[in-house]
Amino acid sequence: MEQQRFVETGRDSFFGNYLYDQVVPQNHFLRLLKQEIDWGRFTRRLIRLYKGEGLVGRPPFDPALVLKVELIAYLYDLSERQVEAYINENLPAKYFVGLAVDQRSPDHSTLTVFRERLVQRSKLKVFQELLDEIVQIALESGIKFGSIQIVDSVHSAANVNTDKDHRRKKRGKGPIDPDAQWGVKHKHKVKTEEGKDAEQIQYFYGYKAHVSLNAENGLITSLETSSGEVYDGHHFCSLVDHDLEQNLPLETYTADRGYDDGSNHYYLELKQLHSAIRLKKYRTHKKDKNKQVWLDLEQTPQYHQGLKERYKIERKFGEAKQGHGLGRCRYLGKAGFAVQAFLTAIVLNLKRILKLVSGVGFKMRASSTA
Repeated sequence: MEQQRFVETGRDSFFGNYLYDQVVPQNHFLRLLKQEIDWGRFTRRLIRLYKGEGLVGRPPFDPALVLKVELIAYLYDLSERQVEAYINENLPAKYFVGLAVDQRSPDHSTLTVFRERLVQRSKLKVFQELLDEIVQIALESGIKFGSIQIVDSVHSAANVNTDKDHRRKKRGKGPIDPDAQWGVKHKHKVKTEEGKDAEQIQYFYGYKAHVSLNAENGLITSLETSSGEVYDGHHFCSLVDHDLEQNLPLETYTADRGYDDGSNHYYLELKQLHSAIRLKKYRTHKKDKNKQVWLDLEQTPQYHQGLKERYKIERKFGEAKQGHGLGRCRYLGKAGFAVQAFLTAIVLNLKRILKLVSGVGFKMRASSTA
């Protein structure tokens, strides 16, 4: 059988493992991340999307190597140009990627071509498969998955100056990012000058990532993306379906009031799962006999326990935005945001898996040598 060929990295030369063994600490996050994950399984999955599959033509970089460069960019919230320089100057990062000390990182254009190839030939399916692979790695590592799953959405602002975009539209030009839409960021009650209650609404222009998170281990198990105006509840059932396809030991789903839709409660009942979706007040305060089913739901232990766990997904979203740049889109277009959302989720999961398996946490920015 013909052997797949990739660009020679020289990682086993004098300028490879020997020097790295002397310089990169044994407990360094990136050393452990390289050791704990079988990156070869990503080579096998991704090489199928390459013309010739590495068997004919000019040898490409190992796709797992390029994926690791992308993950470094998302770990440290770096642009493509920045991550190229970072890997060239940072020995642990170069070791993790799989380069010799004297070998330069793939340039930023290689990352662009890599992403475009995956999107064009898989229509984003491969990114969901990569996230699924990480979940399977967690299961194989013996990480415990709990019975409670949390669903919520997080918004990201489009990579657009909305004032300039508005002026473009006035001149008859199209929007810079035609896929982005205005959506509701927050709703809250405020007091007017007259002392009356009023609802204040904050809006954003961009996209949403719809996420399902396991409450026990903090791992993201399912993810979907949409433009900013989409109703969150429409993504609930498909997230549940995807979780169940992964054979996770789930019993209860919790979410905020935005998911309190009769069809979502019914779907959980159909799947023999408990609902801990926070109920809107009108369900239990209306004056008719139909409210009893909602009053009964409020009294179940699963409802109360699920709501206690809901804060964990907000904490995860904060980590994604503050540490890994999910607050603002890196690229234009819905497909570009989907790539960003999935790679961010993968990075968050890798951090969590390594913490659970080895006890080593991630530090935001390392020095150039350690």
